[in-house]
Amino acid sequence: MNICRFNEDRLGIVEGDKVYDVTGALRAIPQSVWPAPKGDPLFIHFDAVKRAMSELRPSATAYDLAAVKLGNLFTAPTKIMAAPANYAAHAAEATHAGISHGVHAEIAKMDRPVDKLGIFLKANSSAVGPADGVALKFPDRRNDHEVELCCVIGKGGRDIPRAKALDHVAGWFIGLDMTVRGPEDRSWRKSIDSYTVFGPWMVTADAVKDPENLNIWITVNGEHRQRTSTSKLTVGIPELIELCSSGYELYPGDILMTGTPEGVGPVKPGDVMLAGGDGLGEMRVDVRAYKN
Repeated sequence: MNICRFNEDRLGIVEGDKVYDVTGALRAIPQSVWPAPKGDPLFIHFDAVKRAMSELRPSATAYDLAAVKLGNLFTAPTKIMAAPANYAAHAAEATHAGISHGVHAEIAKMDRPVDKLGIFLKANSSAVGPADGVALKFPDRRNDHEVELCCVIGKGGRDIPRAKALDHVAGWFIGLDMTVRGPEDRSWRKSIDSYTVFGPWMVTADAVKDPENLNIWITVNGEHRQRTSTSKLTVGIPELIELCSSGYELYPGDILMTGTPEGVGPVKPGDVMLAGGDGLGEMRVDVRAYKN
């Protein structure tokens, strides 16, 4: 099942070139109380919501996919976790002067940068959907695109062994880890408002047979920038989940960004990015200048 948020706060099922409005399925989520439970309510109650979506689908109103505005489905993760330099070719290019700024000098020498650097966190407030676009906050500095395969946790836990890690995934989607280059900590440079784009929709875990053997890509104004297979990940997804859960309790709705391949490059206002993956769809993301 392909699940999206569209036209502000509508819940949809994407099939071909249509979106079926199943917003009524959100009634399966109990009314929030204080203190709210940790996690995204959509994914805490995901099984019930999916059942309701399936029941509503036969009578749902259909919209043309090309005519709707796709938003961010992931509204309340407790954390967005990201793996640094998790493709060898990107680790090598990260030492280039325009990217490194003196902070990545040793990465190319590491066989598995995640082993030494761990993972980093991005601010939840930086997350947007494709229709929101990216607003460049520091136009005098280099702002790069980084396309990644992402997953959302459906079943939480601590100390999850890698052999069971994929059982905790609710779905897969594409992410853009937009980055301001400079000497500051990566979590700051990657957490600017709109610098985390998720979409175009989420593909449920049962529909993705082998997440570690998917092509992901991005073009900018029709120019191919990044394209590779997730089979080239240095640290695999089950091991990343194991690592994350060794330090954090994972909650439903938490996001894992698995790393970006080589080919990262700058964007400027007016650019159009198209990012996608095998079986995951493709999203258009417009770049604009930030305005107060």
